[in-house]
Amino acid sequence: MTTDRTPRPGLSGDSIRARLLDRALTTAIARAGTPGRIRFTERQLYYEMCRVLRPVHTVPRRVPLTPVPPLRYERFEETLRRRDGETPGLLAPLPAAPSVQHQPAEPDLYDYGLPRLLVCQSRSVARMLLANDLHLEAACPVFAADDAPLDPRLVAGLSRVDGATVHVLHDASTTGIALTARVRAEVPGIRVASMGLVPRHATALHLISQRGTAPTPATAPGPAGAASGLEPRELEWLADGRTAEVESVPPARLLRTVLRMVRGPRASGYSVWTGLRELRTAGFMTWPSD
Repeated sequence: MTTDRTPRPGLSGDSIRARLLDRALTTAIARAGTPGRIRFTERQLYYEMCRVLRPVHTVPRRVPLTPVPPLRYERFEETLRRRDGETPGLLAPLPAAPSVQHQPAEPDLYDYGLPRLLVCQSRSVARMLLANDLHLEAACPVFAADDAPLDPRLVAGLSRVDGATVHVLHDASTTGIALTARVRAEVPGIRVASMGLVPRHATALHLISQRGTAPTPATAPGPAGAASGLEPRELEWLADGRTAEVESVPPARLLRTVLRMVRGPRASGYSVWTGLRELRTAGFMTWPSD
């Protein structure tokens, strides 16, 4: 008796892996756009697919964890290219010379005071926030760090408002943490607040962590990092060459957290009932602030 050991078409190991990745990508697309048809970047979709393949985000938050990616980015791109048609919610790649700045519709709007402004380390993140109308909901212009120096008219608008704040959204990396000091030097006399990420956020949220070259003494946070509130274990995390991108935060959580932190304390008209209505769509989890 003989047995035909010739692999059947479509049942090879590579074919099975491709099918599994296709299914994981479909699940990731649905999760990334939930709730309310959120627009997201390609890297955000990649990290969402990593969470589908390895759901470490379900581990209790008291367990510090920043896992390595379970999937190479190149393999993710291959899977994405196999899809037929458009991917709902996925933003198109950035153009060669992008501009994500939110410019006032009328020049005379520069004459008014500006209570808040958001600077993002990543141009892709700034574009994603704008695509989801965060600048309208928070009444806050959104810029990328590459747009610096800021328009002098914007800086003048900030100086007209007591307590005006420039919020800085950056990666958990030595470069990202240094961005806050860089922005502070560009807007003297105006409050500059780091929104994160920092290593403790990344470990508590179990964000996917990349590992690169350890920083040199010239680029390491050192005393400045300690002065900015980083704990010794966070400095060790950075010294090990680890980074966690803002785009590794789930899109819905990112929008929810940035909106909450940019808006600041709730207005006096806030009530328990309005809070309960918000919880139906916003959820109750936010990344830690301490």
